[in-house]
Amino acid sequence: MIIGLILTLACAISGFFIVYYYYDFPLSLLGLFLGVLIAFIVIKIEQAIRKVSLKIIFGGVAGMIIGFIVAFFLGYGLRFVGDIMERQQVVPWIYVLLMGIMGYLGLTIGSKKIEEFHFFGLGANKDHGDYRILDTSVIIDGRIADICDTGFVEGTLIVPRFVLDELQYIADSSDSMKRSRGRRGLDILNRMQGVSGIEIEIVDQDFPKLKGVDAKLVALAKKMNGKIVTNDFNLNKVAELQGIKILNVNELANALKPVVLPGELMNVKITKEGKEPGQGVAYLDDGTMIIVDNAQRHLGANVDVLVTSVLQTAAGRMIFSELKTGGTDKKSNNARQ
Repeated sequence: MIIGLILTLACAISGFFIVYYYYDFPLSLLGLFLGVLIAFIVIKIEQAIRKVSLKIIFGGVAGMIIGFIVAFFLGYGLRFVGDIMERQQVVPWIYVLLMGIMGYLGLTIGSKKIEEFHFFGLGANKDHGDYRILDTSVIIDGRIADICDTGFVEGTLIVPRFVLDELQYIADSSDSMKRSRGRRGLDILNRMQGVSGIEIEIVDQDFPKLKGVDAKLVALAKKMNGKIVTNDFNLNKVAELQGIKILNVNELANALKPVVLPGELMNVKITKEGKEPGQGVAYLDDGTMIIVDNAQRHLGANVDVLVTSVLQTAAGRMIFSELKTGGTDKKSNNARQ
């Protein structure tokens, strides 16, 4: 902000005195206005460039230089065209036209093709074809950081700029709950950057025509031929319909839960009533729900149960069981003692 004010002031004063050198006071105010206008344009250009990655800037500059070189050789070739050279007043404008056209083409093509160079060329990293793109929900969830701490995940994790912007937007929310979630997500990213073997890469690729972060994630995964790391059920289904590979943290957590087989004996605490009459509900340490038939009367007690069946759903695993015949109600026994 301060630098912008200094730049505006410098351009205004310079413009005023440059015009004042040729014209008197009233017209010199035009120089003051032009100086402010130039400073405003420069600030806007700087703000636009700040949002673009250094890689794209480098590609655009390199492409523009190549375009100028091509324009120079094309202009040099015009020296051998007699009809054009006879009209000397036309030649400078042809040079300007060639420089403008070729410079523009070089700038746009260079800034676009540098992305392909990164993904498919020599600039690609060793994990080519194995890009793992993090979405907002999995960052806020935080379990991905715990997985990285264990060393099971290594390499580069991609965080799109639009995901980072969404985290910042949530962190700046007026709602205290959203604000805490957004700040947690930013803290998780900072923590993951310090994990050995993990590199967090911010990708500036955006898709302005697409609305919604989920749609942009799918488009980016298609372009990079990568995988989306998420725990969002809806994003999971939408991405799979479009052929995108999904790494779902919830599915990983379910896969790591202890295997429970029918007929296995367990001791659990009935914490609440079930939906069906007489049912009781208990939970394992990992949050797995256990439905116990005829256990409603044992609410708040520890009971022995036999597993009858296990149901795997998209939301997680559910265990159905029944009271063991002659089982021990620990709470009742303690009360009697």
